[in-house]
Amino acid sequence: MPDSRSKKSIKDVAAAARVSVATVSRTLQYPDVVAEATRKRVHEAIRQLRYTPNAQARNLRTSMTRLVIALVPDIANPFYSEVIRGIEQVAHENRYSILLGDTQNSIDREQIYAELIASRQADGLITLIAHIPKLHIEGRLPVVNACDCVADRSISTVSVDNVAAATTAVKHLLTLGHRHIAFIAGPTPSPISSDRQRGYELAIQQGVGTLDRTLMTAGDYSVESGIRAVEHLYAKKLKFSAIFCSNDEMAIGAIRGIKASGRRIPEDVSVIGFDDIRFARYTDPPLTTISQPKNELGREAMSMLIEILRGTDTPTLKRVLAADLIVRNSTAPPQDAGHSRRR
Repeated sequence: MPDSRSKKSIKDVAAAARVSVATVSRTLQYPDVVAEATRKRVHEAIRQLRYTPNAQARNLRTSMTRLVIALVPDIANPFYSEVIRGIEQVAHENRYSILLGDTQNSIDREQIYAELIASRQADGLITLIAHIPKLHIEGRLPVVNACDCVADRSISTVSVDNVAAATTAVKHLLTLGHRHIAFIAGPTPSPISSDRQRGYELAIQQGVGTLDRTLMTAGDYSVESGIRAVEHLYAKKLKFSAIFCSNDEMAIGAIRGIKASGRRIPEDVSVIGFDDIRFARYTDPPLTTISQPKNELGREAMSMLIEILRGTDTPTLKRVLAADLIVRNSTAPPQDAGHSRRR
């Protein structure tokens, strides 16, 4: 006759004790942090079910590497460096180390890093990309998604409201009197690119501007793509007095492209960016932009992951941080009824 104990799992104990699996695990590993009444219920359930923990599996679960992987799509983008700094600060405070994975938007690279979690060479994963690599492990995934967030309800995320922030940026231009506002979007199918485009469209539709889709073009978040986007707009002989860019690097490229065409900023064309990277305040003129709390995004992401790794009964969280409009000298009222003009 088979041993009935082999049929009992930690889930059975959790159900009998009316607690979560994480609480049972914590009771066995760190009893001092569990309330006495809860400990008694768990141990009583273990006794009644004759549950015997799998020692090998328990050792695997409790062997912490103190190493966390952070995946970024492009480490050359200065926005991510500030987020990584925030992650590193909290990791250091809690005696974790960070392994940085520059995926360069490669699915294969992402998967190689993810397999370090499954093989227990790392404890958890913070991903700054718009999807989660496949993790072949049981239970709650030790993953936090930041910045370019996924829609998966089971994954904790930390981000800003990109729709609202983009709407604020465009309304700033509308308030100044601009009516023909161009837009340089980020790459598709990035969720933040879609959200910032939606914010641009909402602001114009709610305001007194005209939504002209011929004024919308796309880049890849690089300075070079911002230059190319401006060249494209002028090649089509389109009239606009302002440009909203989905990130600061493209806005810096747009400034260069506008100046190369013989136009002035902000006298002929106003430019506004998104992110408030360190270089934004040093452009000529200094760039008006939406300031993301980059360091705080990283700190929040690492703090959330630590809670998951500790096995606490933390629910899946969707934290949204505030983003602020920073007005500098690259935006001003239009001088020619909303039309750009040559000097």
